[in-house]
Amino acid sequence: MSPRARTVALLLSSLLPCACAAPPEAQAPAPQQAAAAPAPATNQPAGANAEEPEVAWTDVVGWRIEGRAFADRAAPYDRLPAAAEQTVRKEVWNLSRDSAGMAIRFRSDSPSIHVRYTLTKAQLDMRHMPATGVSGADLYGRDAEGRWRWVAVSVPSKPEVKATLVKGLTQQPREWLLYLPLYNGVRTFELGVAPGASLEPVAPPAGLPVVAYGTSIMHGACASRPGMAWPAILGRRIDREVFNFGFSGNGRMEPGVAQHLVGIDAAAFVIDCLPNMTPQQVAERTIPLVRQLREKHPTTPILLVEDRTFANAWLTEERQVQHRGRRAALRKAWEELTAAGDENLHYLRGAGLLGDDDDATTDGSHPNDLGMYRMAMAVASALQPLLAQ
Repeated sequence: MSPRARTVALLLSSLLPCACAAPPEAQAPAPQQAAAAPAPATNQPAGANAEEPEVAWTDVVGWRIEGRAFADRAAPYDRLPAAAEQTVRKEVWNLSRDSAGMAIRFRSDSPSIHVRYTLTKAQLDMRHMPATGVSGADLYGRDAEGRWRWVAVSVPSKPEVKATLVKGLTQQPREWLLYLPLYNGVRTFELGVAPGASLEPVAPPAGLPVVAYGTSIMHGACASRPGMAWPAILGRRIDREVFNFGFSGNGRMEPGVAQHLVGIDAAAFVIDCLPNMTPQQVAERTIPLVRQLREKHPTTPILLVEDRTFANAWLTEERQVQHRGRRAALRKAWEELTAAGDENLHYLRGAGLLGDDDDATTDGSHPNDLGMYRMAMAVASALQPLLAQ
C-alpha cells in the first residue's frame, strides 16, 4: 500500500464505530432489582398515621347498642331474636344477621378515636355498593351547636378491621355516634381511645323507637356508608331511635317477621315492602299485616309507604305497569282499613320519594346518597306530625 493510501485508511478507521470489546460493565446486563412490593392495604382512612398508636380498647358488646331491638339473640349483633330462626324463611334469617341500623353512642375526651372489629362475612363490598357502605364503621360527632357532623368511615380490606378514624384532636369531652356495617355482620367490636382518656356509653334518644320493615333500600343499598342509609338519616333528623328491619330482596309483609315486631313498644311502624312484592301479594298481605300489628298496638301510628319510582320508569312501560299495580293494591287496602275505622293508619305516596330528576339512584332501583337523603326527608315529613300527637 502506498503511503498516500495508508494515510487515507487510517483517517477512515478513526471515523468508523469501534468494534472493540465492550467495557466490563456493558458485557452483561446488570441484574435487575426486584420490583418493590406494593404497600400492604390497611384499614386506616387515607392520611392516617401508619405508625401503630398506643390505644386502650373496650369491647362494647355489653353496651346499650342503638338499633338492637332484642335481648335474646343468637349472636351479639343480630337484628332478630334467636327464636326467629324458626319462624322466618332462611333468607330473612341470614339477612337479619347483618348489623344494619345499629349504632354506638359514646362520650370521650380522647384526642383520637379508633375501631377494631371482626366481620362475619369475607365479602366486603358488592358490585353496586362500596366496602365503606357494606362493611364500614361510620363516625359522626356532635358539634358545638348540637348538630351531628360526619367525621370518618373505615375502609375495610379484610374481615379483621382496625382503623384510626380521627386523631390530633384537642382533649375535651365530645359526643360521638358510630354506625355499624349495613350489609355485613359483626362478630366483635371494640372502641379505642388514648390511654387515660375517658370513654362512656351514651343512651339513645329519649322516646319510643320507630320500627321500620322493608326491603334492600331500607337495609341500606346503595348508601356509600352506613350513616347515609335513609333510616340512619331519619334517626338523626327526628332525634329518635330507628330499628331497621330491611331485608334485601325479602321485605314481603310476612307474618313470621311481624310476630317479632309486634313485641316492640314502638312510637310508629313504617312499612315499605312494595319493591319486593307483586300486586297480588300486596293485595293479599297488607290487611293481615296491619291487623297483626293492631292486635298489640291498636292506636300506634302505622305509615304505609308506596314503592319508590324506578329512575327509568318514565321510559319503560313495564316499570310503569308494575308501579301502578302495586300502588293500587296498597291504596285499596289502606282505604278499606281506614273506612273500617283505623284512624292511625297513614299513607305516603312513592312518586316523589327520590325526587323527579332521575339522579338519585345507583342502578335505577337502589338510591344513592342523594336518594337516601330525599327518602329520609319524605318519611320524616310524614312521621313528625304523627309522633307529635
